[in-house]
Amino acid sequence: MTIGLAHAELIAVLTAVTGHEPRVMTVRSGEVLPSGPFELGHRTLQSGLREWVQEQTAHPVGYLEQLYTFADRDRNNEILGGRTISISYLGLVREQAASGTGLSGWHGWYEYFPWEDHRNGRPAIIDDIAARLGDWIDSDGGKCDPRRRRVDYAFGLNGAAWNEDLVLQRYELLYEAGFVQEAGSAEPVRFGRPMFADHRRILATGMARLRAKIKYRPVVFELMPESFTLLQLQRTVEALAGLTLHKQNFRRLIEQQDLVEETGGTESETGGRPAKLFRFRHAIREERELAGTKLPLSRN
Repeated sequence: MTIGLAHAELIAVLTAVTGHEPRVMTVRSGEVLPSGPFELGHRTLQSGLREWVQEQTAHPVGYLEQLYTFADRDRNNEILGGRTISISYLGLVREQAASGTGLSGWHGWYEYFPWEDHRNGRPAIIDDIAARLGDWIDSDGGKCDPRRRRVDYAFGLNGAAWNEDLVLQRYELLYEAGFVQEAGSAEPVRFGRPMFADHRRILATGMARLRAKIKYRPVVFELMPESFTLLQLQRTVEALAGLTLHKQNFRRLIEQQDLVEETGGTESETGGRPAKLFRFRHAIREERELAGTKLPLSRN
């Protein structure tokens, strides 16, 4: 729909966790998030988005929540002389093969943001990022101190703690410094796989929202199979957070919040005895969605 020179677009950050890796549904061979215009025939924004996702990826969409509306003047627009307003949604699904019409497929979060995965320790790429951002800080003496504080806070440098929720702030710093391809800078050093226009910024926004939300809402269960082991649940949370969690603390808090119940079955896990299978308690889910719950991010 075009209102004057404004074009309303619906866009989806559709997330799954497969093989302990967080993944996002894309089209155009990994360059674009599923999207399409909001049309007069769409009953609601959500129904319009579901139609576009179904058409482009043939993947069913379950959980959806509105993420953010992107309407900055300097966005990369495809409408000559116009402006695109993107209404984005975060969707949580269980991965299925994509068979839509837009060269759809799943890609790992950390292809686009390799500095965000700390499960195996601090990624080596952060050293390169820190060095490049150090040059950027020094390039403008008048703003040296504010820039340095922003970089240290965002990337956990010089004694600052790493905050997994600051995905968007980190990307926007790299954009401002010209170290991502989307910035259009002549700078030869570019970090992470690029996406069309500001789709990587939208993905960063979705990642940040989900990382924050798993701490106080049981949305992670939207990504789990009907039955699962506690280790599988922990690995899913770790994949989303990009952190390694303390096993015993994680299990203790899950049990204290009474989120799961045993199914009576077991599953053999690598290198150990059969582990009990659990399922999410649906009655508790309704209660927790009203009152809030926290999935622990207690780091090792």
